[in-house]
Amino acid sequence: MNSLGRASAIIGAGTMVSRLTGLLRSIVLVGVIGSYKSGPADAFTFANQLPNSVFSLISVGILTAVIVPQIVKATADVDGGNAFISKLFTLGTVVLVVITGIATAAAPWLVHLVAGRATPDILALATALAYWCLPQILLYGLYALLGEALNARRIFGPFTWAPVVNNVISIIGFLILGAVFAPVSTDAADWTPAMINTLGGTATLGIALQAVVLLVFWRRTGLALKPDFRWRGVGLGAVGRLAGWTFLMAFASLAAGMLQGFIISEAAGAGASVTVTANAWLIFMLPYSVIVLSIGTPYFTQISEHAAAGRHDEVRADISRSIRTLLFFILAAVAAVAAAAVPASRVFTKDAEGVTAASAAQSAAVVLLCYLVSLIPLTILFIVQRTFYAYDDTRTPFWFTIVQCVLIVVTTLAAWALYEADVIPLTSLAAAVALGQSIASVLQTLLATWLLHRKIGGLQIGSWMAAVGRFAVAAVPAGLAGWGSSCSQGVPRDGWWQARCSEPSPPRSSASSWSWCTSPSSP
Repeated sequence: MNSLGRASAIIGAGTMVSRLTGLLRSIVLVGVIGSYKSGPADAFTFANQLPNSVFSLISVGILTAVIVPQIVKATADVDGGNAFISKLFTLGTVVLVVITGIATAAAPWLVHLVAGRATPDILALATALAYWCLPQILLYGLYALLGEALNARRIFGPFTWAPVVNNVISIIGFLILGAVFAPVSTDAADWTPAMINTLGGTATLGIALQAVVLLVFWRRTGLALKPDFRWRGVGLGAVGRLAGWTFLMAFASLAAGMLQGFIISEAAGAGASVTVTANAWLIFMLPYSVIVLSIGTPYFTQISEHAAAGRHDEVRADISRSIRTLLFFILAAVAAVAAAAVPASRVFTKDAEGVTAASAAQSAAVVLLCYLVSLIPLTILFIVQRTFYAYDDTRTPFWFTIVQCVLIVVTTLAAWALYEADVIPLTSLAAAVALGQSIASVLQTLLATWLLHRKIGGLQIGSWMAAVGRFAVAAVPAGLAGWGSSCSQGVPRDGWWQARCSEPSPPRSSASSWSWCTSPSSP
């Protein structure tokens, strides 16, 4: 337990600094190009989310599900897993290069898939930026491969501290963009090639240095990493079979996310759109990353070790202990963030045409609150899903993730239908999509927990629920502190939702329907 505590402290500190510098990075970017009703901001978010989405596919769908448990098992080999890991890294790099090349060549089509409802100027700018951003797929993938291998060897610090380098480089680049091209236009049609190169180049340079940093710490693993194309006879076939399910699962999640972006792009440059949702998600992810990842990641390594050794009682104890520990901290975070939603959102907004910063912050806060509904269920899902992975079961997570994806598609289309029927304004479309995602995540967690209980039993679910009740009472002071922060910044004690909903909705797009089959235009 002491080693778990030390590992959690290292990861927590690194994640905290990483997330705080990430927040500062987003604040600087908002100060330079805006967020609410800013065409360039939405264009950059669309372009930058493409490699991030693929990274999530690789990291969550493949590395966490397959690679970490396999590396843990390979350490029992005579050579400490050296040959296996070298072959694995060689194969992974080849796959990443191929995927990156295909994705970059298909940039116009990918942008259209996630931003097809945006105006032609925003689509053109997003496509130009995507050519800069999509090579990040290779860089993200190498970073994830190196980082997860370090984690599997119980070297937890570098993976969580490396993003700080990326954030610092990005902040410097954004400040240069603001200084050289001031005032930076919030109209996508006004952006020049030099502005595009500065923004896109900055984003990709930061990711490259983030990956390079991990190489500095590789010697601590004791492994001699070298190219090895002899992939037969070392068990990579089993890895491929496991990865097949996770690839399908990750692609389903990616498709659902693209549909969300496509629908939300209707409001690009006109209200709360993809940049607002991205910043709301960033705030949402701060407690998740600092608390859940820092505490849960060492537990996942321990659960994998106990599962590999067949110590099932210890696995059950790890699950119960880790979930109760996570809930203790996450409930206080939920209360504080919910109460301080408006001031937390205000730092990511500024005056836009016809909209004050306060009104934009209120719009963003609604999106944040809709996401926040799923924070507690996702905390539980983190441990539940990774327990399946520890038992080399990627098939079951595939099915309960497919259920979530179907629910996301249904709720996203429902939000679109409500907008088309004039039940909700365009300014509330992003919030409706976010709420639908949270509902899908809640149902996914319930299903996943039930399936894990059927698989290994003895999950002590009653103790989780009792812990939720106790910790909810303890979270009240945190909620009051957050509410006090809201009031101290002049946020009214009531009526801010009404003020948000009274904001006039922008005019509808001239297009009355959308199609997945329309070919995108080149920039």
